[in-house]
Amino acid sequence: MIVRYLDFVERLEFELIQREDEGNDISPEKLKFQAIQQRTELQFATKNQTEAEQILKQLSSMAVPVELARNEPNNIHEIKKSLVPKEQLPTGAELDQTDLYNAILGGWLGRAGGCLLGKPIERYHRTIIREILESNDAWPLDNYFTQVGMPQELLQKYPWKRRLGFESLRENIQCMPEDDDLNFTMLNLHILETNGPEFTSENVAEAWLKKLPVYEVFTAERVAYNNLLNGISPPDSGEYLNPFREWIGAQIRADLWGYVCPGNPEQAAEFAWRDARMTHTRTGIYGEMFFAAVIAGAFVEYDIRKLIQLGLDQVPSGSRFSRAIKTVLDIPIEASDWEAVVDQLYDLFGHYHWVHTINNAALTVASLIHGAGDYARTITNAVMGGWDTDCNGATAGSIVGILQGAKALPEKWIQPLNNQIRSSLGGFDRSKITDLAQRAVEAVKRVNTESDSSNLTRSDDY
Repeated sequence: MIVRYLDFVERLEFELIQREDEGNDISPEKLKFQAIQQRTELQFATKNQTEAEQILKQLSSMAVPVELARNEPNNIHEIKKSLVPKEQLPTGAELDQTDLYNAILGGWLGRAGGCLLGKPIERYHRTIIREILESNDAWPLDNYFTQVGMPQELLQKYPWKRRLGFESLRENIQCMPEDDDLNFTMLNLHILETNGPEFTSENVAEAWLKKLPVYEVFTAERVAYNNLLNGISPPDSGEYLNPFREWIGAQIRADLWGYVCPGNPEQAAEFAWRDARMTHTRTGIYGEMFFAAVIAGAFVEYDIRKLIQLGLDQVPSGSRFSRAIKTVLDIPIEASDWEAVVDQLYDLFGHYHWVHTINNAALTVASLIHGAGDYARTITNAVMGGWDTDCNGATAGSIVGILQGAKALPEKWIQPLNNQIRSSLGGFDRSKITDLAQRAVEAVKRVNTESDSSNLTRSDDY
């Protein structure tokens, strides 16, 4: 049986793309892959898998280009050495507990609403999203998707996402349906509650194996999960034969680390690093560190561009990720029509896969800047932009949810959630969002009490 994302031929296809982006010359391997592609008969299926696996293993032993290794370290000590010291922000210890709960609840609700908005049309190109919305006079987007009034031929041409997309339509919403974007936020809460702020990457791996069904993870996460089952520990679990190691999977796991480190982007970024390195490398790790820092900063900083800089302060400035975000910041977003901004983003980053870290981070940052702190405008921007719509809507919604606080979020987006999340994650099905927020508040207290702030980077053996 061939399992999606574990198929060696599929992995080889994306490994070649990944290696080229890293700066390797893989011309001989591309020729070998073309030979595999030409053998389409069923009788060659096993041969193709075997050869693809062999080529993948050969590529895995390829030396990392010197410039890439210098500009994009995986090691937390090397990452920190590359950063410029910044003035420390006020921490969560100075925040009123009522205000802290309101902000954290805003993050959870904002994340769920943004995720739910993007869920039915995940994977569709922005032109298709616009075609769908215009068919029932719903462009530009200003509410959850509905199929009421849509032509039947369009519904057949563009079926809603198989994984609970139908349940995410306005007329069918009963709660927040299961989604990996919320599963990971809840799982990370469990990891922190179970192990405390000194948790390690091995603790993360153990929690995944105990609590998370393997078919509820995708791309880099599924490869890493398979590596764990085969006895490969972090950080090798994130790199070995894993062509998706710079895709978006770690980036969508950032939120909880920001929630529990209000006003402390550095600590949030390190928590994110411990999590991300189990499944990702370089760009993949930086995406999670960046957004964890932004989310932590959102408790005490309200200027969006300054928030983005707080995230950049935690990732290597010479990295491809950092350069991409700086390019976004050079666009006159506030003075531009949103569709014109997205046109520029597609020109700059449209060559990436629709679930890569860089293009989706760029779109999320742009949607935050253009949204200017308005929840509805921000999440609809993120979703209309296409690519990984539920992930981007969730991350953007989480950040603005903190900025606004739960009490200020528009009822239109929050009431349909009915304060409930469905999940196959052990112990979390039908969780109340208010309960999760309160547990996160308690986790903040534990982080502030138990963290050894003088020795955050005590070891490379997390």
